[in-house]
Amino acid sequence: MISHISGDIAYCGDGYVVIDFNGLGYQVNVTEPTLSQLRDVKDKVKLYTHLHVREDALTLYGFMTQGELEMFKQLISVTRIGPQIALNILSQIKTGDLASAIIQEDENVLKRISGVGPKNAKRLILELRDRMKMHMDSFLVPSTSNINYDAASALVSLGFAQREAREAVETVAQGMRQPTVQALIKAALLKLKEK
Repeated sequence: MISHISGDIAYCGDGYVVIDFNGLGYQVNVTEPTLSQLRDVKDKVKLYTHLHVREDALTLYGFMTQGELEMFKQLISVTRIGPQIALNILSQIKTGDLASAIIQEDENVLKRISGVGPKNAKRLILELRDRMKMHMDSFLVPSTSNINYDAASALVSLGFAQREAREAVETVAQGMRQPTVQALIKAALLKLKEK
């Protein structure tokens, strides 16, 4: 098992990076946020990895933190969630937000992730809820308050993408001393209209 890989980035492709380690190039599939971070890195990088073995392929998946790796492993343990779907999920939502949505049984947040329909949303909650509750710390549950989470969830239910809703709420929350859910929603809506 390859638990991590360290080396220089030789190349960034579409959904993967090639890491040069002692003259060998290892292709490592990564999430979109990780790929964005790695494009600007000039020093050595370290990715925590999962080697997925199939009859016809050995595929390496890499993550910036052990929390992301652990969430990936939890996702692929769910019926009908393979590595590509799991990587797609983690490209669209932070591990902490995903854990919170599963624990709070928020199907709307999960259904907004492309590739996760109503059946997969129910399956994720059913199969992972108890595990998420037991290991909340390892999944980097977000430091944002429940008020921020509630405001972002309301925006998601209005049709905004999970990531843009969360970012808008986090941005406007920084300028408020004692935010309420309603104030955050209004301010975030104004912020989203600017885009």
